[in-house]
Amino acid sequence: MAELALFNWSGGKDSALALYHILRNSQFEVKHLLTSVNSETNRISMHGVRLSLLQKQAESIGIPLSLLSLPGEISMEEYDQLMADKMQGFLDAGISTSIFGDIFLEDLKQYREQKLAQVGLKGDFPLWQRNTKELVNEFISVGFKTMVVSVDGSKLDQSFVGRIIDESFLNDLPENVDPCGENGEFHSFVFEGPIFKKPIQFERGEVVGKEYKLSKETGETVTYWFQDLI
Repeated sequence: MAELALFNWSGGKDSALALYHILRNSQFEVKHLLTSVNSETNRISMHGVRLSLLQKQAESIGIPLSLLSLPGEISMEEYDQLMADKMQGFLDAGISTSIFGDIFLEDLKQYREQKLAQVGLKGDFPLWQRNTKELVNEFISVGFKTMVVSVDGSKLDQSFVGRIIDESFLNDLPENVDPCGENGEFHSFVFEGPIFKKPIQFERGEVVGKEYKLSKETGETVTYWFQDLI
């Protein structure tokens, strides 16, 4: 009998490929897609994608969407408490496993597993420690299509945002940038592929640069570039 699970859905390519593998495996029955959303902007945290497009993804996948609503400014302690409350609700509903698309960030994996264990849940990581070049090539070869919706301006220039991830995109990446953006270099929005009943329709909006403080002490900042999708 399949274990009941929730899937941590970001809307991007690693999530999509991880879910693709999970849905082809009878070990889990995914009951919910869980996504963190900024309650002030109604956009996916970090990616900046509108809630309306996230909802279209979930509808096309055919798995109910569950939102973790976060304020614009939040401490790690507050985040951990909100997430723990959310996880407790899933546990009470019979869910035993939380699935992630993480690839090689060991500290992040340990953090997730520690927090899950505190409420009695397990973590599962179907892409864990796979070669990121092989992963992105597999993603493209099985028929997924995705657009870069945000880039860390300290690692990539503005020209990369709004591009489709294909062979040309990968060839243009600097050598120090992971091909899956696993170090936070870029994030994406998946709009077509084998997990969707139909492609997600959208239009490009404007490209916006937003400055974030890296340190209150030094005043050092970094610019993130976002491709708005409508």
